[in-house]
Amino acid sequence: MLIDFNNLNINQLSFHTEFERKIENFLKEWFSEKTGVNVQTSGSTGVPKIFEIEKNKMINSAVMTCNFLGLKEGDTALLCLPVEYISGKMMMVRSIKRKLKLMITEPSLKPVENLDREIDFCAMTPLQVENSLDKLYLIKNLIIGGAAVSESLKNKILKMNLNASNHIFETYGMSETLSHIALKQLMPEPEDFFTVFENVTISLDERGCLKIFAPDVNAETLQTNDLVEIKNDKQFRFLGRIDNVINSGGAKIFPEELEALVKKEIPNEAIFIGLEDERLGQKLILVIEGNESEELLNKISEISFEKNYHKPKEIIFIHEIPRTPNGKVNRMALHTLIKENSQT
Repeated sequence: MLIDFNNLNINQLSFHTEFERKIENFLKEWFSEKTGVNVQTSGSTGVPKIFEIEKNKMINSAVMTCNFLGLKEGDTALLCLPVEYISGKMMMVRSIKRKLKLMITEPSLKPVENLDREIDFCAMTPLQVENSLDKLYLIKNLIIGGAAVSESLKNKILKMNLNASNHIFETYGMSETLSHIALKQLMPEPEDFFTVFENVTISLDERGCLKIFAPDVNAETLQTNDLVEIKNDKQFRFLGRIDNVINSGGAKIFPEELEALVKKEIPNEAIFIGLEDERLGQKLILVIEGNESEELLNKISEISFEKNYHKPKEIIFIHEIPRTPNGKVNRMALHTLIKENSQT
């Protein structure tokens, strides 16, 4: 299905599948006299809820993304995300506001499996990208969100030998910012820092956590628990969640940084946790998903950690790392699992 928002007549469109009917309902809601749109939360941190977002705030967010990527009227975009959630709804609003030609495909793990033409813009989850590597060359501008992009996936993208016209970005944002307020380029030139959109101000609190003021999408200053390094007034580097910081022997360790380093060398999921220790306070443990092997242990032993205390005191292999319903690593459950096993 293709919707040309430069020449839109909803009454002439045919909606057949359940997904297409959800798109029809959104369009009717968007072009109604209501000032807001209902959005469903994913439920990853609790019971799914419905809340209303102002249309003008969504338009502001859409314009920021379109301007950053240089999207123009008549460009083609692909929607392959559920429209119940903010990610799918924002793809619709970007297409409406910038008058794009929007291709519709049922959300799946292989959304571009049948894509046979070049498109200008698409948004996917990391898992969708993982299953679409062979078609990335057809997408001029790809943004990846919903979860952090692993080092393993970044390496796979780099190995695709895409050309300079293919731009791939990791997103940073939350529901309060209506999708994202910053992008970090992964291709063609990998970047370490996220770049915030126009009219977005960033700062640090006393803990070193990011504060965001994006008045175009939220009137309040948003306080995060994300520890970051600010390069300048427009760029920051994500270090890790303050909730995940490990204090070992008086040294603060950011597990996400060490995980990124390890995942450059091994394909397995790798998570660092701090296990209670009488002498150190917390003992640094590396948990690897999969079967133990000499090959993996040798690769890990060859990793050059910046600090001596960054080397894990112990390496544990487990069959499966606990995850939340939306696929993110559940660090609390993992910590509990490893602690219980260590006491048996």
